[in-house]
This record gives sequence, structure tokens and C-alpha cells, in this order.
Amino acid sequence: MHSSLSNSSVPGADGTAAAQGSPAEQPVSESWLKAVLWDMDGTLVDTEPHWIDAERALVEEFGGTWQHSQAIELVGQSLWHSAGILQQAGVALGKREIIDELTRRVIGRIRLELPWRPGARELLADLRNAGVRCALVTMSEGPLAAEILAALPDRSFEFMVTGDQVEHGKPHPEPYLRAIEQLRETDPELAAAHCLALEDSVPGVTSALAAGLLTVGIPHTVPLPDDPARVTWDTLAGTTAADLMALKATAQT
Repeated sequence: MHSSLSNSSVPGADGTAAAQGSPAEQPVSESWLKAVLWDMDGTLVDTEPHWIDAERALVEEFGGTWQHSQAIELVGQSLWHSAGILQQAGVALGKREIIDELTRRVIGRIRLELPWRPGARELLADLRNAGVRCALVTMSEGPLAAEILAALPDRSFEFMVTGDQVEHGKPHPEPYLRAIEQLRETDPELAAAHCLALEDSVPGVTSALAAGLLTVGIPHTVPLPDDPARVTWDTLAGTTAADLMALKATAQT
């Protein structure tokens, strides 16, 4: 099901020996994995097509043209960056206005149908049942992220870091560093080496790796180039908390 690319140079590998026994047999207290940090668009939910449609419609309303190749370049980027590109494409609005309008349109689409990525909700539930903390780290802003969280069981995510909470969006490491800092508020011993990121885009993977996280890339809308610094899976379907816990040993071989 999966193909993985990882080695001891993966950020987050701390050089400790793998615990004895299968991951499923290890109590969470003995596992290296204390938290999983989730990207949202393209990883948890399949909203990237909605963003692309909203971008194209907005550009065309101002008399411009929006190519699919242009839209693909914005996947995973901060909304502030994307708004600037849409301005260059002819959208005569301020960046804040563009972000608000795109978000409004995407929220309208997901209220009609929320397209979950295969296996994402099942893995999230398994992690929470295993006692692994989960947080959302997304470049979408609070209103859209709140819509997604409202469709999940209570306490699926401990908190969320959204694009409107950071000064520097992905691919900068700030979003993930902020999440780690927030996790440490209740667990001062927690470090990046105890966390794992799930991402689908180049900006997202770049952000997570720069924050020192063991990172699983699950490419979707845009292919991910080969990179031994991350693990690559085809899908989250059928994946369990034990599979993620087992990655530490893989990263150390």
C-alpha cells in the first residue's frame, strides 16, 4: 500500500534504539510518538479543487484568465501569498478582500458536500483512541477550519494553527513551530522528535521538515518530488496509529 523514503537523516530521528515488540504492543507512554500534526486541505479534506474553482471564477470576474498551471503553483501556499498572485492576474481587490472572498466561496461548497480524504478520519480516530495528541496546522483561516472541525467528533483535534494566526505561512516553519510550542504548554518535555506531520504539498512538507518533524507526504493534487528526507505514502486508507509509530524505527535504519 505504501512506499516509504526515509533514513536516519530524517528530521525528528533522535538516534535512540527502537522499542522491542510490534508498535501495536507498545503502550503509548513508551512510544516516541506523542503528537501528530495534520495539514487540512488535500490531506484531511479534498478541498483543493474548491480553491482552484474559486480562484478561477474570481479572476474571470475581473476579466482575467486563470490557467490550471497557475492554480497548481498555489497549492499549499499561504493565502496571503496566493492573494498577491491573484492581484497580478487582474483581481482588483485588496489581499484581505481576496482571502475573505475565496474563503466564503469554499465554505459554501463544503457546506453542500464535505469531501474527506480516504482513510483520514479513520486514522484520526485511531490516533485519538491510542492517546496520541492531534492538532491541525493549515494555511486556511479560522472560519473554514472551524467548519471542518465541526463535522468531526468532539476533541478530534486538540487545537488548530491557522493561516491567520501566523506571520509567516508555509513553506516557512512558523506554523509547525507554533504548534509544537502550544503542545509544550501542557507537556514541557515534548520536542519535535516526538511529533510527526502529515502533508500533501511541497510547501507543507518543506514547512514541516524545516521545523524538525518526521514528515509523511501523501501527494494528491500535485506530485511530490523524490526526497529521502521524508516518508511518502500513496494513501492514508488502511493506515493505523501503529503504522505511524513504526516509522521511527524505519527512519533509524
